[in-house]
Amino acid sequence: MSQRPESNPRPSERSHDLFQKCRGFTRAREIEAQGVYPYFLPISANHGTEVEVHGRRLVMAGSNNYLGLTHHPAVLAAAHAALDRYGSSCSGSRFLNGTLELHVELERRLARFLDREAALCFSTGFQTNLGVISCLGGRDDVILTDRDNHASILDGCRLSFAAIKKFKHNDLADLDKHLQAATKEGHRGKLVVVDGVYSMMGDLADLPGICALARRHGARVLVDEAHAVGVLGENGRGTAERLGVEAHVDLVVGTFSKSFASLGGFVAGDEDVVHFIKHHARALMFSAAIHPAATAAALAALDVIENEPELRVRVQDNADYVRRNLRVMGFETVDAQTPIVPVIIGDQDGMLRFWKALVEEGVFTNPVTGPAVPPGMDLIRTSYIATHTRAHLDTVLRAFRTAGLREGVTPSANGDGGRAGEASA
Repeated sequence: MSQRPESNPRPSERSHDLFQKCRGFTRAREIEAQGVYPYFLPISANHGTEVEVHGRRLVMAGSNNYLGLTHHPAVLAAAHAALDRYGSSCSGSRFLNGTLELHVELERRLARFLDREAALCFSTGFQTNLGVISCLGGRDDVILTDRDNHASILDGCRLSFAAIKKFKHNDLADLDKHLQAATKEGHRGKLVVVDGVYSMMGDLADLPGICALARRHGARVLVDEAHAVGVLGENGRGTAERLGVEAHVDLVVGTFSKSFASLGGFVAGDEDVVHFIKHHARALMFSAAIHPAATAAALAALDVIENEPELRVRVQDNADYVRRNLRVMGFETVDAQTPIVPVIIGDQDGMLRFWKALVEEGVFTNPVTGPAVPPGMDLIRTSYIATHTRAHLDTVLRAFRTAGLREGVTPSANGDGGRAGEASA
């Protein structure tokens, strides 16, 4: 009878235990003990502009549901119909048994909407960047990525075989320096990757300058329009449309989890490039396809985006209203002309206390700390929805005024001047 192999030595007998880093991570539990832990907050009901948490109804000022389509009747009806026809899951990858007619139709419609030759859908936005960037970046190539790019972009770069060069955020001189160096080093292919809208600050990439540099140095440009598609541009095609440089952007990636009120991601560009990605992106080939209800919901949302442009106007008006009033109160924010309105608090402990004060005043926001922002830039990220009413927005402003005075974030002299509605003109 064979004997069982010797068991692994106990952790105490090892020179280093793999799990030691886990046991040494105490910061989150310390925050929990202080009663200000803000993450993984369970929502018991979601009404779009309002949510229920721990039995309380809060104004949702932290969602990426920019156009308010998660509860649009046409989107819900399409999801229900797909669920009835196809079931709850594709139960396989797009490469094998998981492709539905719905996926093909969504890709066709997306390509037409974005004015591109072809489009390809992935299971999530994160996987889109992982798959696209990693399969395009070869051993003799270089990828130039903005330091503030989303984590999915940075991880896609790391998974590629290309050399990776990070340039300072929106710094054209620094990008130019890296592009010149890449040319001198003889890299075969160069890819510049940026977010169209940066998700924490809500600022736009300097696409006119970036595209001009890329053309000068023979580089391709990929823009992640996750927070811009559906919202920016005359037709809602994103930052590149807004800034008039669509013809100089080679690839557009995005997600269905924001303006499209669903789940999944996409890439759009020249047909031969999309065809290559379709047959080389491991994140696509080895992941289950977007489930039917989500695919149908994204298609229905695209209909709304194309036919109800007033939603883009409304969401921007809502964000502008809050941004103006927050500034009157004395809060530090960013002039970005997007639905994202960050409020910079500074230190982590102060930011967490401020977040808790907002919850107590009936408002759900997103507390942001490192590594998503640099040290000393901890902030409350707020974002607005086309279906927010003026009453919702005034509730948010009153909560910020009250929390600001309580936590000493804004000078008390600005408290009266920041009364909700006074800066609305």
